[in-house]
Amino acid sequence: MILLKHWLQINDLPIRYKLISHFLIISIIPIICLGFLINGIVERVIERQVSDNTLQLIGEVNKSIEFYINNIQSITYLIGFNEEVQYFLERDVEGEPNTSNEYQIQRFLRDFTTLSPEVAGIMVINSKGDYISNEYYAPSTQDLTEESWYKEAIENKGIFKIIGQPTGRSLSSLVNYQNDEVVSVVRAVVDPYTQDVLGVIMIDLKLRVIAETLVDVRLGKTGYLMVIDELGKEIYQQDDSLIKTIPRDWIEGKNSGTLSKEVDGQRLQLIYQKSPFTNWTTVGVFPLEETIFELREIRFYLIGFIFLLMVFGIHISYVLSNSLSHPITQLMRFMRKAEAGEFHVRYKEKRNDEIGMLGRSFNKMLQQINHLILLTKRHEREKRDAEFRSLQANINPHFLYNTLDTIQWMARKRDADDVADVVESLAKLFRIGLSKGRDIIPLEDELDHIRSYLMIQKTRYRNINYQIHVEESIRPLYVIKFILQPIIENAIYHGIKERRGPGNIVVTAQEKEGDLLITVEDDGTGMSEIQLEEMRQALREAIARTENKGETMNKKGYGMLNVQARIQLAFGERYGIHINSEEKVGTTVEILIPMQKNKID
Repeated sequence: MILLKHWLQINDLPIRYKLISHFLIISIIPIICLGFLINGIVERVIERQVSDNTLQLIGEVNKSIEFYINNIQSITYLIGFNEEVQYFLERDVEGEPNTSNEYQIQRFLRDFTTLSPEVAGIMVINSKGDYISNEYYAPSTQDLTEESWYKEAIENKGIFKIIGQPTGRSLSSLVNYQNDEVVSVVRAVVDPYTQDVLGVIMIDLKLRVIAETLVDVRLGKTGYLMVIDELGKEIYQQDDSLIKTIPRDWIEGKNSGTLSKEVDGQRLQLIYQKSPFTNWTTVGVFPLEETIFELREIRFYLIGFIFLLMVFGIHISYVLSNSLSHPITQLMRFMRKAEAGEFHVRYKEKRNDEIGMLGRSFNKMLQQINHLILLTKRHEREKRDAEFRSLQANINPHFLYNTLDTIQWMARKRDADDVADVVESLAKLFRIGLSKGRDIIPLEDELDHIRSYLMIQKTRYRNINYQIHVEESIRPLYVIKFILQPIIENAIYHGIKERRGPGNIVVTAQEKEGDLLITVEDDGTGMSEIQLEEMRQALREAIARTENKGETMNKKGYGMLNVQARIQLAFGERYGIHINSEEKVGTTVEILIPMQKNKID
């Protein structure tokens, strides 16, 4: 019964959701399993690749070191076979020292150091302890045949031997090479017939050539290569090493391998390979976390890839389910949008069945609705235009009578040219006011209208000073006619006239965030907080109040409400007048309208 109820709940789901669930089950689970499999394979491949690459680098380094050592070995044979050297080595049985012979041998040895820069110095010692060298010298009291390196050469019976870095050697160098700057090799010269040891040839190899081979080899970010001899002694190691010495038991008995050790709290990976020629072991050392970091990076990309596949799979499942679900679902969704007022939607599937006919009928219905809406908007616009003209016709005519009274008073009092100026300003005022019946005029004309108005008022009251500041770039813009005169009239009659002494009016026009901002400032008596709030409330209700002419026609601020209503009817509630005032300081009125580069029909 429970299973049946659960099954009925599944059947209640739309087909689209069933298809999505089915697709996700058969796609995401295999993708996750594949991700785990790839992660394991990649981890093993990277570990093997790191080991192989490091061993390959070590092999190349060993070849370079073997090349230098093999070259040194060849030099020992060339020196041993030289007749002058043979004569020097056999001198203990054949006679007294030969200065000419020693000079020839020194020149011969010097030629090797010239041709082979890796050679630091060469010394030839006979069985009596006499020596010839191009670079080294020993105290006269020192018997070189008692030196450890001489005895090791004797023990090897003519076989080339690498001593390593010299220790406790009683030799000095003309170039002052330090013991940790060279690697010594020796070979005893043996009489081929008697097998007696005639002497020893010792050559020092500059450790610098080994350092130059290793210094540029980097394993990861901080890994490096080091070289140790068969006893585990350091041949070469960089200064900032991760491990100072490698215990002999770590690599003893093995020619190559990989191991992981913890040193000073850090887990290190060591990969090594022994050179059969030199018996030296080159060891690669790098932190294990660098390999782990690379694995983490690969895991990150792998998880990101799987995540993208899952997102892509969800998207594909959604697309497939939509393409397979019944087209009525789409048509129902469009109908819901139309019910919510979205009349721009259209059913676009080209079908010739009943659903296609229903979709085309749905589109025709929406087209008819849109046509009716546009018709209603046009009628509303015409109604607003009529309201604009009606509101403009209500501009207070008292200014005309006051101006004529001023002209009559001036004419009676005296004959002066300024009367003509006033008359001219009045004429300009009427000319711009008429504007051939246009409601939208250039900003420059509106400013000329204000200049004429202010000039007349200045002539009448004399205690009015004004300034007009306009950015050149906005002068060609268009504005609604008569938006400044009512505001400046309020500034004069309700601000400056109420104060003692001259008053100032400043008009500023500028661009602000893509709109046109016109500011009118005065230093009149200002308004109290109560008056300011009442005025702001009136501005918020400007359209409703101006329609009720009987209530507001004779009230203070009607002209400003008229301007507010005209702007908001034309451009919307976002635009209009904002007012700030402080009692006994002054008032600032800001007018915000859109930037209009062309006239509005």
